Formats: sequence, C-alpha cells, structure tokens
Amino acid sequence: MATLKKDSLIKGTLILAAAALVARFLGLFQRIPLDYMLGDEGNIAFSAANMVYMIVLMIATAGFPSAISKMVSERYALGRPDEAQRIYRAGLLFGAVAGLVLAVSLFVLAPVFATIAKKPGIDLAVRAIAPALLFFPIIAMMRGYFQGRQMMSAGGTSQIIEQFVRVILGLLLGWIVLVLGWGDRWAAAAITFGSVFGGIAAFTVMLRFGRKLKRQDAGSRRTYNAEASAAFMPSRPAPSRMPASTLRYRTIYKEILSMSIPALITSVAINFINLFDVTFFMRLTERFYTEAEATLELADYGIKAVSLAGIPPILAIALSSSIIPVISSAYSLKRMNEVQRQSSTVMRIVCFTGVPFALLLTVASYSITGLIFASPSGSGAVAAMSAATILQITMMTSNSILYGMGKQRLSMRHTIIGLVLKVVFSVAFAPFLGVYGLILASTVCFGIVTLLNLAKINKEVKLFVLGKRWFPYLLAVALAALAGWGAEVGLLAVTDGWADKLSFLAAAAVATIVVGGIYAVLLLALRVITPEDVASFPRALRGPMNKLLRIFQRGAATA
Repeated sequence: MATLKKDSLIKGTLILAAAALVARFLGLFQRIPLDYMLGDEGNIAFSAANMVYMIVLMIATAGFPSAISKMVSERYALGRPDEAQRIYRAGLLFGAVAGLVLAVSLFVLAPVFATIAKKPGIDLAVRAIAPALLFFPIIAMMRGYFQGRQMMSAGGTSQIIEQFVRVILGLLLGWIVLVLGWGDRWAAAAITFGSVFGGIAAFTVMLRFGRKLKRQDAGSRRTYNAEASAAFMPSRPAPSRMPASTLRYRTIYKEILSMSIPALITSVAINFINLFDVTFFMRLTERFYTEAEATLELADYGIKAVSLAGIPPILAIALSSSIIPVISSAYSLKRMNEVQRQSSTVMRIVCFTGVPFALLLTVASYSITGLIFASPSGSGAVAAMSAATILQITMMTSNSILYGMGKQRLSMRHTIIGLVLKVVFSVAFAPFLGVYGLILASTVCFGIVTLLNLAKINKEVKLFVLGKRWFPYLLAVALAALAGWGAEVGLLAVTDGWADKLSFLAAAAVATIVVGGIYAVLLLALRVITPEDVASFPRALRGPMNKLLRIFQRGAATA
C-alpha cells in the first residue's frame, strides 16, 4: 500500500464520489435481479429491512463519525495529535458497545416493526440483517477518523469492497434459497444477510489502512526527532514513551454528543423519510389505492424509485463528507475568506453536477426504468423523486457547511422543522395523491431546510455561487430538460414496433446524450462556467475545459 497522504477538497470529494457511485450502482445492480427473482412481497421485505437497518445503524453511531472527523481535524490543525488519538479510541469503544446492543434489539423487535408496517413477512429479512450492526458502527468510526485526517481513500476503498461482497454473496445466497424452494420470504432474508459479509470485508480493509497509518505516524515522529536532534532542538518523546492524553473519555463523549446528536438528526433525515414512507404507505394511501394496488406501488417505490433517485445526490454525499474537515479546520483558525471560498465552491459544484443527473432521470424515467427493471411500472414515482433530489442535494450540502462552521444545532433545528412538515404534509396529501403525495411532502421538507440553512450561512459568510449567472444557468437547465423529454418521446414513438428493451435502450441513450450535451454546451456558451470555475476543477479536466472555453469565447468574439 502506498504512503497515505492528505487529500484536497476536490480530490477527497472525487474519491468519495467515485466510491459512492460504485456503491450506488452495485446496489442498483443488486435490485435489478431482485425485480426478476422476487415477487412484490419479497421486494417489500428487502427494501423495508434495508431502510430500518440504515436508521438503526445511524442511531448506533449517533452521529459520531462526523463529530470525530471534525474533532480530529481541529486537533491536528492545533497541533494536538495525542488528543485526536484519544478521541478515536473513545469512538471505537462507543461503536462496539452500541453496535452490540442495537443488533440484539433489532433482532428481537423485528416482529413489532413488521406489525406496524402491516407486512408480517418482513420480520425475517430484518432479523437477517441485524448482525451487520456488530461491524458497521466500528467501521463508521474508523472512516470518520480517516476523514478527519483528510485521507478519503481508506473509507472509499472499504465502501467499494463492502458493496462487492454484499451484492455478490447476497444474490448468491438468495438464488440458492430460491432453488431450494424456500420462497420469497427466506430469499429476501438471505439476500439481506449479504450485508453481514460486506461488513466483515469492510472491517478487514479498514484494519489494514489503520495499521498502515499507525506505522506511518510512528515513522514521521522518528524522522522529526532525528531532525530536531541534528538542529539542537528538543525532540518529541519516542512513540513507545509518548504520554497518553489526559483528555478523559467523559469529556470526549460530552464534546462528541454536543455535535453528534445534531449530526444524527441531519444525517438520518433521508433514511427517516424513506422509512416513514415505506412503514406507513399502506395506512396513508388506503383511501387512494386498493390493497393490491398499494402493494404494487410500494414495491415499485422501494425497489425502483428509491434506488434510481439515489443516484443524483451521490456527489453531494461525497461533498458533505469531505467539506466538513476542510471548513472546520479553516473556521477553527478564523480564516473566514477560506470558509467563504470553499463553501461557495461546494455549492457551485453541486449545481453544475447534481442537476443534470436529476434532469435525466426525471425526463427519461419511463425508458430508464423499463430498461433496467422488469417493466416501466413505477416510472412516474421515479421521475417525481428524481426531481425532488435537486433540493435534497442543496439541503445535504448546506447542512454540512453549517456543521463545519460549528453551527450543528442550527442545522439540526432546521432539519427537525423539515421533518415535521414532511409528516404533516404526508398525512394531508397521501390519502388524495397516493405515492405522489408522499414525494411532494418530501420536496417541501428539502426546500424549507435548504432555505433556512442558506439564510444562516449568509449571515456568517456571504456565499457567492453563481451571482448574475443564475438566469443563464436556469435557462440551460430548462432547455436541456425540454430537449431530453422531446428526444425520449420521439424515440419511443419511432421504435414502437421494436422489442421493449431495445426501444427503451435507444430512447434512454438518446435522451442521455441530448440532456448531457445540450446542458454542457449551454453552460459554456452562456458563460455560466468561467475560467475561475475551471481552475477549481480536477487537473485532468482543466485542459479540455479551458480549450472549450476558448473556442466559445472566440466564437462569441467573431459573432
């Protein structure tokens, strides 16, 4: 393994985004055969088990990873690495204990959750995934520590390995169970049990990175002592004799909890929304659907809509993780210009990159859903959820900016307001609009939290995202969406006599090219992207983007 180095904001984001993208597509890859392997009840059991597991996992970690990332970053910035190590050990201890307690609790209480959801068949799948909680809280603490050291490759690598193992072994176990004739209920449980193997694999990877970093830190201290001795400077204590930090665990946990509870509320928001919708779907929509219709809609929602709509926010998730230690370090040193620059850059990046993916999944949802899954049923919910993710992206990113600035309580307060509105509007809309009522309520939540966050951030540092470029940017978005929708409708009409999958493939491919191409060309032609923006791009993209910018600038000059 090569030497571990600190990652810049852009590089760290790209590492986490690449890992999240691979993980998301592997998760989607797992759901595609599920649509063919399992019936509606099996799909509902798999979706519900994963959603309740994610909520319990976040409770088990209690927001500690983000808090550890922030605290470790601050300690290293202030030259107190011994305290950072003590914080890390406290996090590991908490993760081990919380994971054990909640793994047992989830296993025991699985039938209660199944009764609330009015789907008694999901208890087995919930119990099958419970043992994964023995590993993932500890893994989360380790990833938080590495993020605090601004070394994103450890968490990214472990996430990819985890997903490969989880998906492959889970599908294999599910196939074996179906071949044995045990039915959907046991097959869904077998597939969710793949998460346990994924946890073991991820834990092994993180241990390997941890040993590497420990040796590297020890070597750095020895090098420093040798140089100090040569320069007649006092040397640091040898690693074996370094005194332990006097920072008490009670003090550490008090500091962590003051940050982690707000982090827990904000990070659990999306999973809470998905779990709320799945848990109360049958109850809230019983006036709108028959029981058979509701079962079909719920299966499509959990397997198709949640999976596909989870793709656009991938970069925002990566940015949310990588921006916290960067802003925290700058804010702790009172470098407000750097806080302003990094915060503005992050918001600009999510506008440029997250929106086109959401647009594509919105305007071409019918073809994409029909191509990937057994049928295009549920494509309307896919389109609605994908459109809503535009506001979800801004909510998540602005939450992380506030967290890095030490305003985690404000972020928590705004998120709670949004979640309360989500529940209220779901109860109001779902009986009359069905699944679209639930999605509309989620959109209200995302929008309100985003507005509240941005108002508080601008009081601290004035964000400069696009300035006068907002109108041309929105024009580029609207024209790209309109062209993509027209391309999909046109191709579906032209290929009406083709095999379904071939027709969906042609329409989805053309829509992707049209949306991506027109969006990129208009951003450059309307000068939404400037040379200053390009300078913040990864090095590999700067050259091509600068060439394209010069082409459009020369064209505008000659015109």
